[in-house]
This record gives sequence, C-alpha cells and structure tokens, in this order.
Amino acid sequence: MLERAAGWLHVDFAPGHGQPRTTLVLLAAVGSIVGSLAADAILVLIGEAIFPSTKGYGHFRFSDYGKLTVIGVVIAAAAWPIVTRVTSMPRWLFFRLAIVVTLVLWLPDLYILHQGQPGRAVGVLMVMHLAIALVTYNVLIHVAPVRGGPPPRSGHAAPSEATDPRD
Repeated sequence: MLERAAGWLHVDFAPGHGQPRTTLVLLAAVGSIVGSLAADAILVLIGEAIFPSTKGYGHFRFSDYGKLTVIGVVIAAAAWPIVTRVTSMPRWLFFRLAIVVTLVLWLPDLYILHQGQPGRAVGVLMVMHLAIALVTYNVLIHVAPVRGGPPPRSGHAAPSEATDPRD
C-alpha cells in the first residue's frame, strides 16, 4: 500500500535533477514573504472596500496575519528542497502539496465561521490563504528551480512530468 501511494505521489527518491541553489531558495523565501504580505495587504484593502462591515476586523490586522504568513512561507520554503530530493517530479508534487496545505489551512477559517465570525471577512481570509499559496509556489519554483534535467516549460510541470499518464 505504501509503495502504491509513493508511486502515485511520484516519491521515488530518484531525482534526475540537481537541488535548487541554497542562495536561490533563501532569495525565493524572502520574495515569497514580501509578495505574500503584499497580497495579504491588498486583499484586506479590497475586502474592506467591497465589504465595509469588515473594516477593523481583528484578523485583518497586519500583526495578526503577518506573523502567520511568514511562518507558513518559511515552512513552504523549507519544504521545497525536501520535495526536490524525494521525487523526480518536484513541481508536480509541490503543486499538489500546495493545494492540500491550502485546503487544510481553510479548516481554521471554516471553524471561526462556524463560531460566528462574519462570513465576508472569513471569505477574505480564505482568499488570502489562496493568494499566499499561489505567490509562494510560483516564486519558489521559478526563482529556485531544480538544476539540470529537462528545462521547465510554462505551467507547473517540466516536459518529463507532463507526459506522465498518472496526471
């Protein structure tokens, strides 16, 4: 069963590529933090403009979302080199992990919605989580790509990854 799951996830411990450069991973982490925080701030402004009742919502304070955003991005940045070591299809796996993590991070949002928090404000928080995932995924894979192997093409998979029938 574990072999089947590992096969489905492309965890083969046989990457045909080199690791991303450490300096580029660090640069990508900083870029992801800056980009994610900017996206958060813009989404808060948009959310408050579209839904004036959300102005002053506690989770819209920079001190509230900022530290959680930084922690999440640092974890994602640390995960990228690990993913590139365990699979020959790192972008494929990292993309799917980003989706799973985003869905998991929506659970606390749904919980606070269930507890009576304003739906519009929680909706903005959920969009913020999605924006962080999009920014972080794209910055990491493009600024700190794997070395060697087939050249990446547009989209989330390298040519050898795109031809896998399990996609």
